[in-house]
Amino acid sequence: MSAAAQVTDSTFEQEVLNSELPVLVDFWAPWCGPCRMVAPVVDEISEQYNGKVKVVKVNTDDNPKVASQYGIRSIPTLMIFKDGQRVDMVVGAVPKTTLANTLEKYL
Repeated sequence: MSAAAQVTDSTFEQEVLNSELPVLVDFWAPWCGPCRMVAPVVDEISEQYNGKVKVVKVNTDDNPKVASQYGIRSIPTLMIFKDGQRVDMVVGAVPKTTLANTLEKYL
């Protein structure tokens, strides 16, 4: 079971934009190899920053509205939102340290 909650087109605003905490959004799809590689890293981040960062996943196949709204062209794309704004993004399967260092800037 993934530690990260699944977010949809209909719940994105509530779960991400209205969140009190900074949010890491993992845009992924089931057929995407690199997405599967980065998934355990995202789950580790979720556990490591529990209570400090909210971690959610958006399946771009099932939720094209959010994906196109944020111009997702390649996946995995990991975006960081704070106070309803996109503040940063990382594209591709990156090491945990890269992701953690990016997140640290917004805590």
